[in-house]
Order: sequence, then C-alpha cells, then structure tokens
Amino acid sequence: MKTLILIPARFSSSRLPGKPLKDDTGYPLIQHVYESAKKSSLGADIVVATDDERIQSVVTGFGADCVMTRSDHESGSDRIAEAAKNLAKEYDVVVNVQGDEPELDPKDIDLVAEIQHELNPFMSTLACRFSEGTETGAGTPLDPACVKVVMGEKLKGYSIEAQRAVYFSRSIVPYPRHNQGMPVCNSEYFMHIGMYAYSPQSIVAFSELNKAYLEKQEQLEQLRAIENNLPIHVGLVEGAVPGIDTPDDYAAFVKRWGSKSL
Repeated sequence: MKTLILIPARFSSSRLPGKPLKDDTGYPLIQHVYESAKKSSLGADIVVATDDERIQSVVTGFGADCVMTRSDHESGSDRIAEAAKNLAKEYDVVVNVQGDEPELDPKDIDLVAEIQHELNPFMSTLACRFSEGTETGAGTPLDPACVKVVMGEKLKGYSIEAQRAVYFSRSIVPYPRHNQGMPVCNSEYFMHIGMYAYSPQSIVAFSELNKAYLEKQEQLEQLRAIENNLPIHVGLVEGAVPGIDTPDDYAAFVKRWGSKSL
C-alpha cells in the first residue's frame, strides 16, 4: 500500500493566528506534527500543503517537502485536494493529517489508511469514546469543540473492524431525552478524531462536491460526504489527545511536552 500523508497548514487561524509556527517548545508546531507522522509504519511520503510563504520557509528549513496552494480553501481537505491533483496519482491512499495535531498516535495513521485500503469507502476516519464520568464542559460530549459521531453496526466480512458513520455533530448526539439532555455516562458517546483517508480519486471528488446545508450549519467538512450519501467508515481507537485550537490548548500542549522532555 503506497501512502501519501498530506498535512494542511494555514497561518490565519481566527482563534490562534500563526498557529503552525508557534515554537514555545523550541520547535514550530508544524514540525511536531511532521515528526509524529514520520513515525507511521507505512513508510509513507509526507508533504505539507500551505498557502503561506512563512510556513513554507519553516517547513523546508527543517527538511520536509512543502507545496503551495490557493488561499481561499475553507477546509483542510479542500487544501490537500488541490495538492493531491498533482501529487497523488501514484499512491493507493492519501491521508489528511491535521496540522494542529502534534500528539497524534502514528498507529492511528496506519489504521485509517488500512481501513481505506481494505474497505474502500469514499473516505475513512477515526473516533474514540469520551472518558467515563458525567462531568461537563471542555472535553466532554457537551463541548461543541469536541465533535460527536453516531455510527451503525460493525461492518462484516473484513479483517479490520470499522463502522459506517451515520452523522457528525457539535451537539450531543444521540440526545438523552430521558435525562433532560445530560449524558448519564460520557463514555456512551464517541468523539470524532479529525484524521481522514481517501483514495486519490475520492479526495479530488470530495473537493468538487458543493458545500451543502449540513456542512454550512455545523461547519464540519465531513458532512459534505454524508449529505451526498457517500460512505464514511470509522475505526475506533483507545483514545486521543485533543488538537490545538486556542491559546489555552497550545499552552497545555507546551506543558505536556515539557513534562515528557524532563
């Protein structure tokens, strides 16, 4: 299985401008993501896709490949689709690793690529259970920053376990009507992990679909496929560290990284 990992990175994040170049650890954030992706066992080629020359300069400076894309893309998948049109024809699988996931597990990259290669849905992604308990707030099913996924039964006839996605939402789904909208146990809900795998053909096809109602309402790019009745298969993993969206997220990452480095 010949795999291409594409890492979309943009400078103009509304909540954390210049996020890929934040370097309080001594290394830019985008380099942390790249080094984690390199630990995948796939032997994949890795390319950063950006619209900013400052990011390009830093990426090439630490020895990674980088391609420039347009600046008007509204999602990471749209950005890597532009890059894939020129790069991905010789590959079996294209994996979209978000540029703000410095603590991703390389085994998760392997899994999502294997699901895409064996099951051959339109696209593949990952999820994990929320931590047990009934606490509320950040990092729980009631947190709109943590996307929830509802899935069907396990798919049969494959060596890799996966389920078909039914819906993704920032709201708590399914809604616990019997408990006035409050989860009885957080681990009954599944948190979406924003890593995607495509075939070279499906990533280009994704970018050519119109941005539909559900995607516009929830601001979740994967709903573009759901609304067009295109299958998304989901693999379950034990857990995941949240990505970095805000200054507080980044500060927490720096603290964790410092503890590991001692």
